[in-house]
Amino acid sequence: MNNQSPQSAPFPIAAIQMVSTASVAQNLKAAARLVADAAARGAQLVLLPEYWPVMGMHETDKIALAEVVDGGPIQQAMAGMAREHGIWLIGGTLPMVAAEAGKIRNTTLVYNPAGELVVRYDKIHLFSFSSGAEAYDEARTIARGADVTTFDAPCGRVGLSVCYDLRFPEMYRAMGSCALIVVPAAFTYTTGQAHWEILLRARAIENQCYVLASGQGGRHENGRRTWGHSMLIDPWGKICDVLPEGEGLVFGQVEPSYLAEVRASLPALQHRRL
Repeated sequence: MNNQSPQSAPFPIAAIQMVSTASVAQNLKAAARLVADAAARGAQLVLLPEYWPVMGMHETDKIALAEVVDGGPIQQAMAGMAREHGIWLIGGTLPMVAAEAGKIRNTTLVYNPAGELVVRYDKIHLFSFSSGAEAYDEARTIARGADVTTFDAPCGRVGLSVCYDLRFPEMYRAMGSCALIVVPAAFTYTTGQAHWEILLRARAIENQCYVLASGQGGRHENGRRTWGHSMLIDPWGKICDVLPEGEGLVFGQVEPSYLAEVRASLPALQHRRL
């Protein structure tokens, strides 16, 4: 974590939406192309979605692909992309080795423009859902994290969260005052259609900050359908950009002057009593 002061100029950011496959090589190639597109448009911070390196045919496939810290092709690729384009890269999630046998950590790694690892966040809240033939239980293959994590970027403090974390507002309060919260995700079509947008907008409004959400968005070769709708939301709750489905980019900027204006006109964060 660095301690630089936030810049006052608008800070261009982008979220990448993917429809990841079971092939790590294929996903690495797609991510590299999309990150390059985002950087070419001027993005200084780029967010990848949850599970971007692999959406396996079976939930256990990711265990064999788990990497150790500072080792493995996925980490090398992310560090290389950040360094090549001179950007802050928030690497969605990748599988990392866990102490528990048969499980991985679902981990976000953040790289600075020099390609250096800045901070790590292990997903805390593990998703489960059952409705008819549709059922998920991340705890079968994922060991949960414990630490709420932020880092300092040129736009200010950035809070890290992943997918199901979105349903737990107390986690975002524990981050303190953030300029930007990121949410890489692979929301199911069912839950995304019902709750994704309203939860993202609520987190932006109640924390008076920008929220950048990067989703998986489409029909995957394993049969799963993800909701997509990657989006950028401003501190007033306005959707600045959205991509409903398919591969592509969401683009916008953190505007420190607007952030300050919203907080000054409605000082809700100062009015907290609990």
